[in-house]
Amino acid sequence: MASAPLPPGSTIGILGGGQLGRMMAAAAAQLGYRTIGYAPPGDNVASDLCADFFENGWGDRDAIAAFASQCDIVTWEFENVPLSAVETIPQRMLAPHPAALGVAQDRLQEKSFVEQIGANCAPYMRVENDEDFARAMQRIGTPGILKTARDGYDGKGQWRVANEHDAQGVRFPGRPCIYEGMVAFDTEFSVILVRGTDGEIRFWDSTANTHEGGMLVQSVLPAGDRVEPLIEEARGIAAKTAEALRYVGVLTLEFFATQKGPIFNEMAPRVHNSGHWTIEGAATSQFENHVRAICGLPLGETATRFTSIDMRNIVGKDALTAHEILAEDGEPHLHLYGKREAHDGRKMGHVTRVSHTLP
Repeated sequence: MASAPLPPGSTIGILGGGQLGRMMAAAAAQLGYRTIGYAPPGDNVASDLCADFFENGWGDRDAIAAFASQCDIVTWEFENVPLSAVETIPQRMLAPHPAALGVAQDRLQEKSFVEQIGANCAPYMRVENDEDFARAMQRIGTPGILKTARDGYDGKGQWRVANEHDAQGVRFPGRPCIYEGMVAFDTEFSVILVRGTDGEIRFWDSTANTHEGGMLVQSVLPAGDRVEPLIEEARGIAAKTAEALRYVGVLTLEFFATQKGPIFNEMAPRVHNSGHWTIEGAATSQFENHVRAICGLPLGETATRFTSIDMRNIVGKDALTAHEILAEDGEPHLHLYGKREAHDGRKMGHVTRVSHTLP
């Protein structure tokens, strides 16, 4: 990590080639930085906005070394970059600290970590085989949810279990998992922060989030009366997490809003889908502030600019007619990610609708 601000014209390396990297590259260009990306071959939409892009496997140490040799700082756009690949890059060049990846990549380690900080989690147990699964259901009860301990996102690697009979239809995946009891909650909300190289932390307003099939579909502001009383406590947990990880950049923690307070759900050591509204809706977007943080620049203000904001994902074939949104009254802001194929369940873009600029 750079000890002094990176000068304009420096190069930011981005591990991962998805839409988060694409939007990060756009923010970096605005501040005068070049970006190059690295990801395995595929529909790497970030490559459209990068000055160069390496399409090589995560196990190709020579390619990673060549990539890093062209960078002044290296970050990532998703949390499942293998640690073995990250460890090929000198730690002084990495931001955030790679410890954040190690924690976030294992749900069991993640929950243990935040519990030590003082967060409350849903009851959970480690599950490695069918016998463990049966014991976990007996101890924690049903309904619950079985998740792979690693490599799950957007509802993938998850199985909802309504009762023990329902569990008979779950084919155990043959790798470590976690079984969690279901939490009675009013809504889910995000705490998104940015932490600078000097330890300064700034928060964006928290959105209330709606999911379908484990995938985020909508984030709205204001978050509502069920969330607002819990934000201060949740921010405290997020700040302690960032400090414990020596974190630099944007960090996201998701919580359930319950009658007993905020219940931690999961952490994302990166910019986050529920923060897309910040592009138009905040004084400084999550993408720009991530770039500012990792490059040692002053952090931007995070204040919300509108009285109400509604961000919705555009999924699958809805992207084929998404341009019709532009004919709406008001201020719809459409973002399409340039993905070639509109598969069911695939995030193709998002739209942010805002109203009434704050004085």
